[in-house]
Amino acid sequence: MSRIGKLPINIPSGVTITVDSDVLTVKGAKGELNVPHLSDVTVKEEDGKIIVTRKDDERIAKAQHGLQRALLNNAVEGVTKGFEKRLEVKGVGFRVATTNNVLDMSLGFSHPVQYKAPEGVQITNDKMTIIVAGIDKQKVGQVAAEIRAIKKPEPYKGKGIAYSDEVILRKAGKAGKK
Repeated sequence: MSRIGKLPINIPSGVTITVDSDVLTVKGAKGELNVPHLSDVTVKEEDGKIIVTRKDDERIAKAQHGLQRALLNNAVEGVTKGFEKRLEVKGVGFRVATTNNVLDMSLGFSHPVQYKAPEGVQITNDKMTIIVAGIDKQKVGQVAAEIRAIKKPEPYKGKGIAYSDEVILRKAGKAGKK
């Protein structure tokens, strides 16, 4: 039995879940998300909880059991609380600004870099911290990864864009002559 898949999902007040044959729709205070209904699992609502069970003990069913529960739990959490990723920009002369969900960055290149957020994701900044927020966990993580990829942190001085909780392993510079 899947350790994650067997856990029930509590449905908070104000959240409705509609189960169809191919799509699970989760509606809440912050918006609406669609989760694909995987073929080898069944989703039932009982006593204000969602229970995911698999149809048989085939390998694919075991894999989909935990996946379906995790996707549904992320959707429920997204429409109630939302998700957020923080990125820190480190470097002398680097600048960050946001206007109308467009991120303007000056990162030491010969040109300014602009990043337009996709629909459903909000980008804001607080000095040198970029905040990516939204209700879809996958979109928020993808946007944060794309922004980080513009200027990855380098190992000598630590300059670049890094997640706020990321540890950058530093290398020693050149050894001086004796």
